[in-house]
Amino acid sequence: MTVFLLRHGQTRGNLERRYTGSTDEPLCPQGKAELEGVRPPEAEYVYVSPMIRCRETAAILYPGMEHIAVPGFRETGFGIFEGHTYEELKETHAYRAWLDTAGAVPPPGGESKAAVRQRVTEAFLSLAAGHGPEDRVALVVHGGTIMTLLEAFEASGRFYDWQPPNGGGWRCRWRDGVLTDVEKL
Repeated sequence: MTVFLLRHGQTRGNLERRYTGSTDEPLCPQGKAELEGVRPPEAEYVYVSPMIRCRETAAILYPGMEHIAVPGFRETGFGIFEGHTYEELKETHAYRAWLDTAGAVPPPGGESKAAVRQRVTEAFLSLAAGHGPEDRVALVVHGGTIMTLLEAFEASGRFYDWQPPNGGGWRCRWRDGVLTDVEKL
């Protein structure tokens, strides 16, 4: 199966560099305008995070197609970090612990990296089981969801190298339980 991992368009929180994981924030006018000029890859199936920024992005990129919401593809819940920037958080103990452990210690009230990985990979494996090798599937999701999927199923195991810009993404092939032939869109 060919998989297109597409990140949603920009939101106000993205422009301000805020953690907006579980905050259900819409696209900002700039984000909508940037997507208007994007020619998305041709897909037969479109799956989205249930969050409004992904649903709005899918509506712009794939108008007239069914968009299937997958709850497991929502962004990381950042707990008390939601709505804050690095500058606002950098001196707090909880934030330092979260950074120093690469997310193994969850933010207070948020999700650990392991919990996100389990949720996202289970959702993807369930979706993949319903598709054949010739299917072309677009996932309109979040940067964290994309990075989690590629870290889990691409051989290099890198995480931060996989973060696409808003409206950007990756094309890859799903075969034998691995994402291969990863190319930037």
